[in-house]
Amino acid sequence: MAEDEGAAPQSLGSESPSFRGSKTSSGARIHLEFPWEIQFRDPALELRRLFSEFVGTFFLVLVASGAPTVAAVGAGSIGRSAAVTAPGLMVLAIILFMGTVSGAHLNPVVSIAFAMRKDFPWRRVPGYIVVQALGAVLAGWFLYAMFGKVGMLGATLPGKGVTDLQAFLMEAVLTLGLVSTILGTASKAQNVGTMSAVGVGSYIVLAGLWASPISGASMNPARSFGPAVVLGDYSHLWVYMAGPLAGAVLAVIVAIFLRGRGGHDPAARMAAQGRIQ
Repeated sequence: MAEDEGAAPQSLGSESPSFRGSKTSSGARIHLEFPWEIQFRDPALELRRLFSEFVGTFFLVLVASGAPTVAAVGAGSIGRSAAVTAPGLMVLAIILFMGTVSGAHLNPVVSIAFAMRKDFPWRRVPGYIVVQALGAVLAGWFLYAMFGKVGMLGATLPGKGVTDLQAFLMEAVLTLGLVSTILGTASKAQNVGTMSAVGVGSYIVLAGLWASPISGASMNPARSFGPAVVLGDYSHLWVYMAGPLAGAVLAVIVAIFLRGRGGHDPAARMAAQGRIQ
């Protein structure tokens, strides 16, 4: 959530920035760098961040796919409202307990959006996407080992009578709202802050409550990828890859209109990259 004008960005404390300059054809270029950012040039800490994304995405997909799976096992013991609320609460918890390590992206299009905003290095995006996908697949295999293919492992599919194009458009619009919420709460405030976590988690619940019958309200390629790999069914997967990506790109464009180009807000960079203590 945005802070009052003139207030110091959350959790930046009294740290003083250093300056790291480099020469360009047009002269000197100076980059403002806070002490906490220096650690991102330390390869020894990158495995910790990747592991954080792997574990976080595993738990997210475990709950997001597991809720409808358990509902199928228990003959409706978990209602639709509970099934769509659980992932939002899990995201809220993950942001709070590991957001400071990796930024708690848990979603390939979130990593891409942060990179497009210049708050997250492009060179780290492939690693994040790989571990997010691996965490999602592991969650799918865990559910398969527990329950078999009951409930299609909670796979995200277009609803009855819904075309792939309609599901694509719904996923794009839902992800536009999700990524806009994430980028907005990462501006002059940290994504790992309490109110930001509540905002992101609440949006996921809200989107699921009204849109899950249409497209499953995935908003996350990793969440859809895990069950699809385990089931070996990729027939609708393009919807859940292209839709969220399109929505994320639109969200970055909206953010540029609302707040200008990114990369200049230390709090936003901290929200995107985390801060290992």
